[in-house]
Amino acid sequence: MKTTPSAKPIRLSYRSIYILPTKRGLGFVLLMTILMLIAFVYNNNLVYLLCFLLASLFFITIVHTVNSLQGLLIKKAQSPDVFAGELTKSALIIDNPGNSDRYSVQLGATRKSMVSCDISAQQSAHVSLAQRANQRGWLVVSRPVISSCYPFGLFRAWNRLNIEIKTLVYPRPGTQVCPLPENSSRQGMQGNAQKGQDDFYGLQDYQAGDGIRHIHWRAYAKGQGLLTRQYTGLQSAEIWLDYEQTLGSDQEERLSQMCRWVLDADKTGVEYGMKLMDLNIAPNRGHEHSTQCLQALALV
Repeated sequence: MKTTPSAKPIRLSYRSIYILPTKRGLGFVLLMTILMLIAFVYNNNLVYLLCFLLASLFFITIVHTVNSLQGLLIKKAQSPDVFAGELTKSALIIDNPGNSDRYSVQLGATRKSMVSCDISAQQSAHVSLAQRANQRGWLVVSRPVISSCYPFGLFRAWNRLNIEIKTLVYPRPGTQVCPLPENSSRQGMQGNAQKGQDDFYGLQDYQAGDGIRHIHWRAYAKGQGLLTRQYTGLQSAEIWLDYEQTLGSDQEERLSQMCRWVLDADKTGVEYGMKLMDLNIAPNRGHEHSTQCLQALALV
C-alpha cells in the first residue's frame, strides 16, 4: 500500500531497520561451515574453537550494523533550483544525536547512486543526491534508501525513507544570440537604461540585452562581427518578454528563448514584464522577479 510522504523528520528505530547478509557475509557463513566439517572429521578442538570465535563475531556484527543506523534523524533540506541539463542537488540532513560516531552511512535513490558519509557524535551531515535533470518541471526523488554495512561488511542494514524531495527544473537557456524584444510603448526605444537613440556616437560589440534595431547589419554582412549602434540620450527602461514573439519549432525551444531573455534582461538591469500564454507578470527587476519568471516558465 502506497503511503503519503512524511513532511516531518524521520527517526530510525530498531523496528524500522531491515538487515540481511551481504555476499561477503554469505561467504563468511560458508567458511564457518567448512571449518565445522573439518573440526568434526578430524575431531580437532582448535578448529572447533576457531569456528566458535568466528560465529560469535558473525552474530555480534548484526548488533553493531543495526546500531550504525538506529537513532539517526533524517530531514529534508532546501534543494536549489537548476536548469535542464544540469545536476540536481536533492538535499537531506542526517542528524546524529547519540554519543557515538557513525561510519559509512550511505544514502541514495538507488543502489548505484549511493553517497557515503561519516557522522560524528552529536553532529549533522548535509548530503546531496546528484541526478541529471533532463527536462523542465518538478523532478521528484521519492523514497531514498539509507543503509550501512559497518563494521565488517557482513550485513547490510537499510531503511527506505518515506520522504519525497522535489527540485524545480527551469527550461534550458537558449544558446543562440537573440536580442531582447523592442519596447512597443515608446517609439524606437530599446529596453536598456544606459543607451538612448537621440545622437549617434559610435559602435561597440553586441552585448546581451541590446535591441535588435540597434544592430549594425552592414558591418555584420561585411564580416566585422555583431556590432550595435550607440546613442546619447535617455531611454525607456521597461520591456515586455512575449511568448508570441519567440521563434522555435516547438514549445520547448520557445521556452528556452524566453529563459534566455529573462537571464539577459536580469543581467542588464532593465525592468521587464512577461507575457506567457494566459499569464502576465508585471514589469519589475531583481532576483525575486527573475525567479518568479523562471518558475512560471518551468511550470507552464
